[in-house]
Amino acid sequence: METKDYKDKIRKLLALAESPSEHEAKAALLKARQLMAEHKLRPEDIEPAKNKKLINREIDVTCTKQKGAWKTPLSATIAEAYCCKAYRRHKYRARTYRIGFIGLEDDFDICERIFKYAVDCVESKAAEIRRRHKDVYTPQYIEKLVDAYAVGFNSGVSSAFERQKEQHQEWGLVLVTPKEVQEEWDALGKASKLKDFDLASLDKMQYAMEGERDGREFKPGTRLTAGMEA
Repeated sequence: METKDYKDKIRKLLALAESPSEHEAKAALLKARQLMAEHKLRPEDIEPAKNKKLINREIDVTCTKQKGAWKTPLSATIAEAYCCKAYRRHKYRARTYRIGFIGLEDDFDICERIFKYAVDCVESKAAEIRRRHKDVYTPQYIEKLVDAYAVGFNSGVSSAFERQKEQHQEWGLVLVTPKEVQEEWDALGKASKLKDFDLASLDKMQYAMEGERDGREFKPGTRLTAGMEA
């Protein structure tokens, strides 16, 4: 399978659900990682790292410390799983941060696509949470519920990646952050390094019952299987 073919498979995989559901998102993230590992495990497809271009670029996903801050830890989780490193950056005195990734060209492309899909899935659920509680809670408290769900989702997906790694220990040889990617990230200023989300203000019930549950459960359905066979 050539690189463009396997990237097309991932693109189709992420397009399965017109309206992203949490379980399909989880299945898609894990299946995409499986494809990436299998591709790199094929000796005829492996290219020397020195022949691959290093990409360090901000993407069109933004957040602030007050709104959408969950995107930064989610970007770090996705980046680590797809051989990249994540960071955030903002202009002087600006409140808006832009998410960026560092990775080899093919890895960067996949990482960006996977991250945007994950963000779409969380934001789809966020819209549902806002509709569900708009006549019950204040807008400020509803946003705390959204943040809690998002952090829980990230925690669940991270656990799923770890479980997948344990089940496929042979992937450890190929799904690693390349040295040049790590060095580029290490050279970033301290302000760009991603920090963990502060859980102190989050609603723990929402975090545990919805976010982490949806992130941890892995139930790939027939649509996923059919889509991959196309």
